[in-house]
Amino acid sequence: MSRTSPHRHLQQNELSRRGLFRTAGGLGAALALGVGTSALTRADAAPATWTHPGMLHNTGDINRARVRVAAGTDPWLSGWNRLTANSHSQSTWTPNPQATIIRGGTGQNYGILYNDIAAAYQNALRWHVGGTEANAQCAARILNAWSSTLTTVTGNADRFLAAGLYGWQFANAAELMRDYDAFDLGRFQQMMANVFYPLNNQFLLNHNDACITNYWANWDLCNMASILAIGILNQDAAKYDQAVSYFKSGAGNGSIAHAVPYLHTDSDGYALGQWQESGRDQGHTVMGMGQMGAICEMAWNQGEDLYSYDGRRFMKAAQYVAKYNLGSDVPFTTYTWGTGQNCAQQSHTAISSASRGQVRPVWAMLHYHYNRRVNLDDKYISQMCFSVAPEGGGGDYGSASGGYDQLGLGTLMYAK
Repeated sequence: MSRTSPHRHLQQNELSRRGLFRTAGGLGAALALGVGTSALTRADAAPATWTHPGMLHNTGDINRARVRVAAGTDPWLSGWNRLTANSHSQSTWTPNPQATIIRGGTGQNYGILYNDIAAAYQNALRWHVGGTEANAQCAARILNAWSSTLTTVTGNADRFLAAGLYGWQFANAAELMRDYDAFDLGRFQQMMANVFYPLNNQFLLNHNDACITNYWANWDLCNMASILAIGILNQDAAKYDQAVSYFKSGAGNGSIAHAVPYLHTDSDGYALGQWQESGRDQGHTVMGMGQMGAICEMAWNQGEDLYSYDGRRFMKAAQYVAKYNLGSDVPFTTYTWGTGQNCAQQSHTAISSASRGQVRPVWAMLHYHYNRRVNLDDKYISQMCFSVAPEGGGGDYGSASGGYDQLGLGTLMYAK
């Protein structure tokens, strides 16, 4: 059986524009998402030509990492060494597919899924960067095992977290393997559309029948990321447009203006954006940098610059979060929101120091975009990036789910 080389330039695929807002169904979706009818005059977000690979990594990222690692150049080599030392990246990894994944409530088994996703992703990276066929076979084996087995993601409200977090990560692993002969892309695309997307969509539409502000920003963000990733993987313009439109003007806490509700300027003149979860704790706040960062990076690789949207509002938030977690003070405006089904009000009056300084592998993506791609002064993001480098991946940050909320390995894949 022939295989597709990971090193060739992957061909872009054509798809006619089927934007969310071009049909009556698109109008209904827009209204349900809290997008004003004025948005219907906006051009479709989905690309006329899809780029593959085109989620967290594009062909240039992969080629650069491959060349730099082969030359033994840091920081790429240090990032590569973190990858190859991780047990999830070994080609001997054996998948453990389940028909039903449960997160929240009785019988939780979702750890099985996030471990296998990390293994699929890391093996795919080893194939692309190192050229090892055994890793490609392993990644394909994991993805095929799950697409032939998984039928349900369930549990209490946390099922929406599972569908979001593991949806976008799973799609990213598949995107790296989409042209590998032994990978059943069609079956995997079907699983993503039939198992993950309905939950993603359901959450953004009705937020588990709760007050629109009840759920923290990360709940929206991971489900937006999953819809965006499924849109790219399946070349589904309506899903892609749904995610981008929600990022810009969705009703929930994951849309950009709600995720970054207040803007500040520090004494050194740096623009800062207060994150929606800043009064909650810093672990979830840093998690938000990874979730929104993933959305921005995936959109960027399809030609949509969400990193700069609304006056670079996300960059201001990342600067704010980085500065505080580096140990410096930041301003804070009282944040009030509605909870439960009746929108009972609660408030945060001060930033939370809980889990301050928590290390998550989310900063390389942001630094190398804002500082290297677009040449901006990202003082605090930069300091945070290098304080946690080289970034590892799932399995390097503990066994709990928080250590798998991001795919990581940004030093290897984003350094420029």
